[in-house]
Amino acid sequence: MFSKPKKHMILISGLCFFVFSVLFGCSSDKTGNDTSAYLFAYFTGNAPGEEAIHFAVSEDGYHYRALNNNKAVIDSKQISTSGGVRDPHILRGEDGKTFYMVATDLFVPEQGWNNYAMILLKSTDLIHWESSVVNIPETFKNEFSDVNRVWAPQTIYDEATEKYMVYFSMKQGDDPDIIYYAYANSDFTALEEAPKQLFFNPANNACIDADIIKKDGKFYLFHKSESGDPGIKLAVSDKLTEGYEFVNTDRVDRETENVEGSGVFKLNNSNEWILMYDVYGIGRYQFTKSSDFETFTVIDQDISMNFHPRHGTVMPITDKELKLLVSTYSNYDDLLVDAKSPVLKKNNVCFKSEDKTIYLPVKTGADMNHFDPEFKAFSGISYSPKGPQDFSKGSVKYTFKIDGKESQSFEVSVSEDHNPVLEGYKADPDILYSEKTGKYYIYPTSDGFNNWSGYQFSVFSSDNLVDWTDEGVIIDLKKDVSWANRNAWAPCIVEKKIDGQYKYFYYFTAAQKIGVAVADNPTGPFVDTGKALIDKKPKGITNGQEIDPDVFTDPKTGKSYLYWGNGYMAAAELNDDMVSINEKTTKLMNVDNTYREGSYVIYRNGTYYFMWSEDDTRSPNYKVRYATSDSPMGKLTIPENNIVIQQDKDQEIYATGHNSAIQIPGKDEWYLVYHRFTRPKGITMGRAGGFHREVCIDKLEFDADGSIKEVKPTLSGIDAVN
Repeated sequence: MFSKPKKHMILISGLCFFVFSVLFGCSSDKTGNDTSAYLFAYFTGNAPGEEAIHFAVSEDGYHYRALNNNKAVIDSKQISTSGGVRDPHILRGEDGKTFYMVATDLFVPEQGWNNYAMILLKSTDLIHWESSVVNIPETFKNEFSDVNRVWAPQTIYDEATEKYMVYFSMKQGDDPDIIYYAYANSDFTALEEAPKQLFFNPANNACIDADIIKKDGKFYLFHKSESGDPGIKLAVSDKLTEGYEFVNTDRVDRETENVEGSGVFKLNNSNEWILMYDVYGIGRYQFTKSSDFETFTVIDQDISMNFHPRHGTVMPITDKELKLLVSTYSNYDDLLVDAKSPVLKKNNVCFKSEDKTIYLPVKTGADMNHFDPEFKAFSGISYSPKGPQDFSKGSVKYTFKIDGKESQSFEVSVSEDHNPVLEGYKADPDILYSEKTGKYYIYPTSDGFNNWSGYQFSVFSSDNLVDWTDEGVIIDLKKDVSWANRNAWAPCIVEKKIDGQYKYFYYFTAAQKIGVAVADNPTGPFVDTGKALIDKKPKGITNGQEIDPDVFTDPKTGKSYLYWGNGYMAAAELNDDMVSINEKTTKLMNVDNTYREGSYVIYRNGTYYFMWSEDDTRSPNYKVRYATSDSPMGKLTIPENNIVIQQDKDQEIYATGHNSAIQIPGKDEWYLVYHRFTRPKGITMGRAGGFHREVCIDKLEFDADGSIKEVKPTLSGIDAVN
């Protein structure tokens, strides 16, 4: 099959998105042209329409932006027999100006995981592609008539034969997948002869997704192997087509989850290489870096993408090629521009293409009279005005110009937003006012880790609830706790004066158990007691998790209580040592079916208020409700209208939950501390929004009858308090 060259253009709808930063680097390709950027070819999923070739670009190899608004750049139905295209591998030819791309011809919704063909594509400009299909059992009936999987082809130039070698995995009958190779013809439209075996697993396990890199005269074959601990394995040979042997059977990747689709590329102007792979079971991509192909270091914290790729490859490109890609596939609905000013709250910058507006939240003290957003545009895009502008009287008009397209103007506004109050991804905030220091402290969950997999706790201090200082890590589960090393969640703290000395008791979740650590100061050092405080379910409970502790000291008696639970709210008196509970007092509180987690208790004017979070932290509808009681473990009265805070769609604030609260000493002045989805991109992240959260503070007020007024979440936050 052969498809005519075709330029595929797709209209793009406007979205509000976060814009990523770009850096610069360059090296020389085979033609002597400088390669200063990168092209990422990938597909996005298994559902109809997701098995297609997508492009993204980067100017530093770390920060990527999808082209064509993350829509396909080639119509899968035009180039495949199945209607689906997966696992694209892209390569620059030896002449420096011809590009070769190969991909799997597979449409999972109809075929499952059985397929028979691959696609060969060729281009001279990265925009227009000629394609052909190679059906293995039809083309090589004598050798491979029983093939039922032809997966993940890739291409490499063989200097010995001066031909392009295509290598891929195939499965025959009940035998495991084996990696084969064959040479493409001079037109790159077919294979010259029947494939030959390139590599098989000595343990007779499946091996797929090969990626061969030549380095220092040797050929490194990265691939997914099912031997031992399944993952990315490495075999090495002195020859391209034979002699590959395992370095060892250890995983090269740095994951414990299932991975596939390794891709290796060299950073421009560097001796470092990136190994990336698809953590397909949990919808994540991981990047690692190495200079020797022996030690690979995870660099996920340095990577950003505004898309979710599946099995793809990265190729260095020149500035000229980048400009052509940008001018062809970029438009004003997906403006490839970032704002780099150091006073910006970068996670919260919002480009709204449908309104032609750009919203720039800044930190406290930014000079609105002379503010420079420091826009950085991808090559092929220009803008004006440049330098500092006066935003004190309102928005400023900026004009952006994409090469080859009419310019467009955006209204750029700047706002000093106090929410979120902490930089980066943080959640489950517990707040403390310390009598010892006269300062406020927030103890959050460290967020932004896939599936809530963080293992460190930090603390932040403030004199006024607006300006916060990072006081550093106070507990590292892997170093400081012997009984758990994962899932550092939802801490809480209490200050107690014991024998005339202040002590700080820090209760935290680890591996779905609750522990306690003790310090002499609110910033530590904290010392774990050496065992879990809560490690089993209360009597009568069979579901849920032992998480989300809250500690409350009754101002009437000085007695302290611990509350915890997920799906249930348990309570118990803490013993005087504060590191053990009086198990005889353990009880289940009479919450209703809105209770999910995140208990928090306060006392005001003779009433005990019990708050909790409803729904799931991954849900935009995550919210806080409350009940009242006349004692710390008394029967709860649940008001009919008991919402404390919930999402505000008009402001695009979602998943407002897992709160604490603080009373200003000596005043009937209260504030609610809570987390929300990162704004604006959290609502577009799916389940990942549930572990990309931000801490906010808003005013908490009460009616004359003592009921809690529903808190309206804001972007502006609160003013500094004395």
